[in-house]
Amino acid sequence: MLDTTSFLSRLKAILAHNELSSAAFADLINVQRSSISHLLNGRNKPSLEFIMKVNDAFPEVDLQWLLYGTGSFPNTEITPNPSPTITKKEKIEKDTDKKLERIIMFYNDGTFKTYTEF
Repeated sequence: MLDTTSFLSRLKAILAHNELSSAAFADLINVQRSSISHLLNGRNKPSLEFIMKVNDAFPEVDLQWLLYGTGSFPNTEITPNPSPTITKKEKIEKDTDKKLERIIMFYNDGTFKTYTEF
């Protein structure tokens, strides 16, 4: 049986390793953002479909490690992908057909700065 608490800690390790927010992670594996929120808050348990989406999106994640904590993360036995390196931004945009339009940074003094060129 899957220990949900341990699974969630490993899922959070994947997010941290890839520097992804829960929203970006949801977009990347093509699930609703609320699904990730419910999982991380312990409201729901991961489905097989969810686990397989994580496995497909992150080849460096060993399925045995994700499910049971055995093995290592990231998996160092993977054959490197011969294709050019794709940035996280490009991968998210490719998988979701969404394009980053702008970034707005809000500061604690009430000011903000908008970036539209990347």
